[in-house]
Amino acid sequence: MSATWTKRIISIVVVGLVAAGLIWLAWPRPLPVDLATVANGPIEVTADDDGKTHVRHIYTVSAPIAGKVLRISHPLGERGPLLHVGDEVVANQTVIALMQPTLPGFIDVRSRDQLQAEVLAADAAIQQQEAEVQRIEAALDFSKTEFQRAQTLSRTQTISAQAFDKAKFDVATNEAALASAKAQVDMRRAVRTSLAARLMDPANASPPSEPTCCVRVLAPASGRVLKIIQDSEATVLPGTPLVDIGNPFDLEVVADLLSTDAVQIKVGAPVRIDGWGGAPITGKVVRVDPAGFLKVSALGIEEQRVRVTIDFNDSPQAWSQLGHDYRVVVHVTTWSGQDVLTVPISALFRKGDQWAIFVDENGRARAKPVQIGHRNNRFAEVVSGLTAGDQVVVHPSDRIADGSRIAQRGAP
Repeated sequence: MSATWTKRIISIVVVGLVAAGLIWLAWPRPLPVDLATVANGPIEVTADDDGKTHVRHIYTVSAPIAGKVLRISHPLGERGPLLHVGDEVVANQTVIALMQPTLPGFIDVRSRDQLQAEVLAADAAIQQQEAEVQRIEAALDFSKTEFQRAQTLSRTQTISAQAFDKAKFDVATNEAALASAKAQVDMRRAVRTSLAARLMDPANASPPSEPTCCVRVLAPASGRVLKIIQDSEATVLPGTPLVDIGNPFDLEVVADLLSTDAVQIKVGAPVRIDGWGGAPITGKVVRVDPAGFLKVSALGIEEQRVRVTIDFNDSPQAWSQLGHDYRVVVHVTTWSGQDVLTVPISALFRKGDQWAIFVDENGRARAKPVQIGHRNNRFAEVVSGLTAGDQVVVHPSDRIADGSRIAQRGAP
């Protein structure tokens, strides 16, 4: 009898242990979560975007005339001034470029035949005018002989005063006609020279070898060469950009921000500059352009942008490694507070048309609606719904619901 009861007791104990184990395994366990504490502290809202450094005053040296600009990177004694990016230039002293006259253009067959015919006509006109000069010279010699005779006869008063004046007038008239004929010969020869110059073959034309014959383009301001736009030898038009000059130590930062961010930025707003390969730099906004422009993003989205100009606050030693057109990342402060109740932005989620958050209440997750004010990419200002010291769930998963048991991840 005792053995039977012993077996029954053992069976009951085993069944009870198995049932307890099943119940323990099936019993819901607290969900592991990450918790954060709501606290008062400073918060700053910034407009973040890429920017680039920019020399404040850039002088673009352009070609003053149409002509052939020599290669800028060659020594001055050979073909052009010795100039490279980064070289220092002095205002009104450093030669930026040398320009020579352009070679004549090629002439088509019909134009060449026409010019050759005009040259022949000019030669004939010169011969005709030279013959006219000879005729007038003969007439002048005859009139001078007649005038001498008239002078001889006038001494014996055997010639009338009218005849004497007529002989004198003929001499003066023929002298003037001779001068006019010689001027006509010079004019026709000049026309012939002009026509012959238009027939010049570009293959036989060579540019002047002496640099003194060329136009020297001087630096308009002192600084350094930022960019050589026209490096190779080429024929350019007036106003063609050749070289950019500026002071690399007179830098500013320009950033094209979204217009929705730009309306919140005021002149004098503090700026943090980083992402350039060195320590963060401080700056301030000095200008917000009054007009925006359309810019297409890398994703093909049309965005309305506004250019914001920023000056450095730190000494030049802090940003001496920066140069013209270097990439930076700017963080322009649009709002800041020192003693603000903040909550991590990762703890917020949408519930209907409101923001909500899970609060840890004695190991239970309680969903509470909250009202949010300013926020950045890490924290949000809590206007109502929470108090300092509340424990909130960060990155809540879809397994958490109102009333779910939770526990700090990694807690014993």
